[in-house]
Amino acid sequence: MAEQQIGELKKRPAPISAAQVIAYLRRHPDFLVRHPKLLDMQVPPSRHSNGGGVVDLQQAMVEKLRKDVSKLRAEQDEIIANSRDNLGTQERIHKAVLALLEAETFEHFIEIITSDLVLLLDVDVVCLCIERTKSIGPRPSLEGLELLAPGSVDRIMGKQRLVLLRDEINGDPEIFGAASDLVRSDALLRLHPSPSAPVGLLAFGTRHPGYFHPGQGTELLSFLGRIIEFGIRAWLDLSRA
Repeated sequence: MAEQQIGELKKRPAPISAAQVIAYLRRHPDFLVRHPKLLDMQVPPSRHSNGGGVVDLQQAMVEKLRKDVSKLRAEQDEIIANSRDNLGTQERIHKAVLALLEAETFEHFIEIITSDLVLLLDVDVVCLCIERTKSIGPRPSLEGLELLAPGSVDRIMGKQRLVLLRDEINGDPEIFGAASDLVRSDALLRLHPSPSAPVGLLAFGTRHPGYFHPGQGTELLSFLGRIIEFGIRAWLDLSRA
């Protein structure tokens, strides 16, 4: 038994000594450059002066630099994550536009907006709302359309705002109808296809509070809104031809 234990001890590699580590680092002066994360694991020596009880601030400075590096890395990770999210959103918007271009009729176009965009844009509900006019009856002629009282868009959005993002809300039944209880965050786009057409809203709703918030960029949503305005204008022109 003793001989077996001795044999096992002989098989174990000898522990690396401090002298061996120092010698290795001297032979490979770029080792820490190639493995910078090791620096974060090291504890720098504190230095005290021998007279007057004055403490050298070297260690505090090193710790501050480490915190700054950690902060920069966190900010870099956040920038990378935001860039990936933006690319994902851009890809979804492009797919939505392609789907809209494939509409075969005006009814199909509206169906794509109110049904297909829910899946393509990863939201819970999409509603197309238009203000009621004398030429529009009390009920929408197409499924998926919601009617608003005259002046509702300015009241909801403000007279000059084109896009409104709201982070924590209770869904508005005026906009989302029966799906309003589900909505906790929404994005509203003003639509005005032409001077002869009524003003409208394109509304995206989600059950997740904070999904939309005022700090987000609105360029891609605005682009989608302009595409839908163009599509409505084109289909209405075709129907009058």
